[in-house]
Amino acid sequence: MKTQYTYVHRHITPDKITELKPFDIFVFGSNLAGIHGGGAAKLAVDKFGAVMGKGVGFYGQTYAIATKDETIQTLPLEDIEIQIGPFLEFATSRHDLMFFVTEIGCGLAGLTPDQIAPMFFNQKIDIPLNVALPEKFWAFQPSTPNKIVLDEQEVPIDIK
Repeated sequence: MKTQYTYVHRHITPDKITELKPFDIFVFGSNLAGIHGGGAAKLAVDKFGAVMGKGVGFYGQTYAIATKDETIQTLPLEDIEIQIGPFLEFATSRHDLMFFVTEIGCGLAGLTPDQIAPMFFNQKIDIPLNVALPEKFWAFQPSTPNKIVLDEQEVPIDIK
């Protein structure tokens, strides 16, 4: 009987992002009204092409995930989580881009990494190789049998 192991690469989002390369995408927490007035959302609109009035999705070199509603109140966790799967699917479809997820919801929305990080690992799709997560988020990755974390690449191998 063979056991298959998969080596998994983990990209870590830098603590502070001030510039992006041409194919980098800044993933930030926003509000459904698209009022990007503070925190990472303000940086996204000021430097990376986020669009005022657009609170969810891909604009310029940004991808917005709403963590607050139209009245700037923090969304219920399940309303945030339902946006993570479509984001990961989008990232998977755009392997030409590198997505740097910030600590969405953990600033002005008042949430914590232990509330947000598991949302990324509870999806039907694995974290694609072109998605970087904050180091604090990776701490919540569930241990998976037959997966070994490396710093370089994902390489399936068979052990006999």
